[in-house]
Amino acid sequence: MKPRISMITLGVRDLPAAVEFYEKGLGFPRMESPPTVAFFTLNGTWLGLYGREALAEDAQVSAAGEGFAGFALAHNVHSEAEVDAVMAQAVAAGATEVKQPQKVFWGGYSSYFKDLDGHLWEVAHNPFAWVGPEDAPG
Repeated sequence: MKPRISMITLGVRDLPAAVEFYEKGLGFPRMESPPTVAFFTLNGTWLGLYGREALAEDAQVSAAGEGFAGFALAHNVHSEAEVDAVMAQAVAAGATEVKQPQKVFWGGYSSYFKDLDGHLWEVAHNPFAWVGPEDAPG
């Protein structure tokens, strides 16, 4: 098996609002999708948005529960200025800032926001290594 993450699917409370947040607010390129789900292409990985209840039903688990889910999605960028810009864009689109952009213990620069459904996103610059696909700096 070749390890990879092909798609990340987020369960959302309000699909149209979530689509607007990711497509118009963050500028994620939307793919053609059926009306009950939305897909975005993220340079080699897909992001899927699906109704929270429908996603739980599909996985045959309970949709109950809120709060910290024990994971965060990360969006790495090429500079500290880009971290600041992405955070400003996310907040302008309706995200909630959780941690202001700042120097961090491992020598990088990062911040966190929650999307409209409380999914935790880190926006980070790692000056020591590029964490990402083929759009590496250079």
